[in-house]
Amino acid sequence: MRTELELLEKRLKDRFVKAFATYHLINDDDHILVALSGGKDSLCLLELLAKRARIQHPRFAVEAVHVRMENIKYETSTDYLQKFCDELGVKLHVCTTRFEIGDATETNIKKQKQPCFLCSWYRRKKIFDLAQELGCNKIALGHHQDDILHTALMNLFYEGRFGTMPALLQMKKMPLQIIRPLCLIKESDIQRYAELRGYQKQIKLCPFEHESNRTNIKHLYDKVEQMNPETRHSLWNALVREGKLIENS
Repeated sequence: MRTELELLEKRLKDRFVKAFATYHLINDDDHILVALSGGKDSLCLLELLAKRARIQHPRFAVEAVHVRMENIKYETSTDYLQKFCDELGVKLHVCTTRFEIGDATETNIKKQKQPCFLCSWYRRKKIFDLAQELGCNKIALGHHQDDILHTALMNLFYEGRFGTMPALLQMKKMPLQIIRPLCLIKESDIQRYAELRGYQKQIKLCPFEHESNRTNIKHLYDKVEQMNPETRHSLWNALVREGKLIENS
C-alpha cells in the first residue's frame, strides 16, 4: 500500500505534467531558470522540475536563482538552498539587490509604492538580467492555482479588470517566457507535501507579508469557497474561457 507521501507526490506530478501539456510550458532544448525564494512553493517547483528534467522527453536544462534583498528583513538559509539544489543536481546562483527608492520601513510606506511591489519589481529585474546572461529562454515562478485565482479577484476588485498571472507569458521586450508550472496545483497539496518532505522553513519571514491586499483577498476567497465548494472550478473556467492563462506582455 502506498504511503500518504507517495500518493501526494503522484498527484502533484500528474497535475504538473497536465499543466505542461495544457499550456505548452516546456519544449525540447529549453533552458529554465527557477526563481527559488526558499518558500514551500519554489522548493516544490524546483524539485518537480529537476526530477522531470531527468526524463528523456522533453529534454530541458534547469538552473536556480535565489535573490537576497538587502533592506527587507526576511531570510532564507542559503546553505540549505545549496544543499537542496546539490541533491537535485541543479546549479544555484545567489544574487543580492536592494530598493533604489528609499527603504521599505514603516515611516516610508506612505511616501512610496507598497514595499511588496518594490521588492517584487527589483527581484524580478535581477532574475531577468541573470536569465539573459545565462542564455535561459524561460523563467519558472512558483505561483500555484490559489495564487492565480486570488490575483484574478484582486484585479477585479481593486483595478476593475478581469485578468491574472498567466500560466504562460511571452515577454515582448526580451526573448523570455514566464512559466508557472504549479498552476494546476492547490496550495493545500503543496503545504502538506512540504510537511511530509520536511522542507526547511525560512529563518525570518517578510515583515509586510501579512499586511497586503492579497492577504485580505485570500480570506475573502476562503469564505466564498466555504459557501460554494465549486468556486475554484468556476473562477478557473472563467479565466480559461476569456483566454487569460496564455498571454503576451
